[in-house]
Amino acid sequence: MSIFSFLKDAGEKILGALTQGDASASDEALKKHISAVGLGNPNIQTTVEGSTVTVTGEAASQEEKEKILLTLGNISGVEKVDDQMTLAAGAAPATEAKFVTVEKGDTLSAISKRVYGDASKYQKIFDANKPMLKDVNKIYPGQVLRIPE
Repeated sequence: MSIFSFLKDAGEKILGALTQGDASASDEALKKHISAVGLGNPNIQTTVEGSTVTVTGEAASQEEKEKILLTLGNISGVEKVDDQMTLAAGAAPATEAKFVTVEKGDTLSAISKRVYGDASKYQKIFDANKPMLKDVNKIYPGQVLRIPE
């Protein structure tokens, strides 16, 4: 359980995602977005207070949990994601991934060179961020990515 910080003005603009005073509208829009990026329909609930999204419920794995957090945090207007999720009973224990914020001029190769010392390992980063990333050339400054070991 922890709070993850994001750049508030970076990310996708999702209509209705941060509907103040209407928790059900925000929850519906955020769940729809999670499903739309290819993460299915996880057993979670979200609430929005200001620029903070709190997510509760159960993730099937550590990887799914991290992808949900990043999907929510990489929405324009979201500054923090408060992780209150648990892992499903029987979920295999896994090491948490590291996270990196994309800087201006970054490419997946440049990030790979910085974190692994080898630019050719960019595919590992791309694969760790599917289905949120659909093209190795389409990342943007302020976006937060998972970096597997």
